[in-house]
Amino acid sequence: MIAVTGHRDLTARSVPLVREALVALLGAYAGDGLTGVSCVAEGADALFADVVLDLGGRLVVVVPARDYREVQAEAGRAGEFDRLRRAAAEVVVMPYAEADGEAYAAANRELFRRADRLVAVWDGRPGNGRGGTADAVAEAGERGLPVEVVWPDGAARMG
Repeated sequence: MIAVTGHRDLTARSVPLVREALVALLGAYAGDGLTGVSCVAEGADALFADVVLDLGGRLVVVVPARDYREVQAEAGRAGEFDRLRRAAAEVVVMPYAEADGEAYAAANRELFRRADRLVAVWDGRPGNGRGGTADAVAEAGERGLPVEVVWPDGAARMG
């Protein structure tokens, strides 16, 4: 079982580059009953989920809080979220009303608990201690969870 963490703010030019890198990485696991675990946030999480499904894998969606769909709808992503949730073989809703730092931290712990490895779509920059991609990579390392970083040449973040 492979979990994902990654940047939400990938540039439009980066999306096909990251998708291609994920296909190459996850394709090696496709014949072994690939299962991907994702919160299906925009950017890396959703790309990972799509690649898992495209490779015939099983998707597990971890929803950080009961209002997470509303958060996604406000970001204009409700359709994508709903599509991935419907495609999931399993949906785990964490016991939080609001998608806040505590809910996201709990969702990450659930990802780590289920996973044999973590794929990190990460630019390698240090974290800020607020639970972003770098912090998730550090926590996975502390737990002894193998991490495979995906950041292809030409990938960039907005801003």
